[in-house]
Amino acid sequence: MQMLMPEPQIFVERTLALIKPDVVDKEEEIEDLILRSGFLIIQKRKLQLSPEQCSNFYADQYGKVFFPNLTAYMSSGPLVAMVLARHCAVSYWKELLGPSNSIKARRTHPHSLRAIYGTDDLRNALHGSVSILSAEREIQFMFPEVILEPIPAGQRARDYLNLYVKPTLLAGLTALCKEKPADPMFTRKMNYDYFE
Repeated sequence: MQMLMPEPQIFVERTLALIKPDVVDKEEEIEDLILRSGFLIIQKRKLQLSPEQCSNFYADQYGKVFFPNLTAYMSSGPLVAMVLARHCAVSYWKELLGPSNSIKARRTHPHSLRAIYGTDDLRNALHGSVSILSAEREIQFMFPEVILEPIPAGQRARDYLNLYVKPTLLAGLTALCKEKPADPMFTRKMNYDYFE
């Protein structure tokens, strides 16, 4: 009986995470939780935003009652911006964050990051993009030097794998099988040294 394996699929999505000014001292602890939740931290930087930059970042909140307090809070000290990646990154990050109001989060999602680290609705410890489109915009804002290329999916991903990845893997694995090295890790190290 032959078992059919599903074709490999590439599903990597990116989202923006911000550790807000009042919990920057918990950065390592929060990063550890992020990594243990299956995310990769693709990029990271510590920065301090001016009130004007905060206004631009939160432009979609302009006109709301809390807007002046939000921009004052977000520009009150350094923050940590991170690009996170994983399958369904936006939705998993939002789930890990919990409700935006930390008081509500403690009641309804007691293990969420905002329940653990947040204080109230404004000082909720962390930011997460609400959609893939907002994630792209926010990543570009915090990391202007990053070139965001669309992640291939479906047929484009299969074409990429067939054209670039499979031939390389096939050639490398075939060479490895023919050579049958006693210590494959040593051989790999020698090959890396050769290409440097």
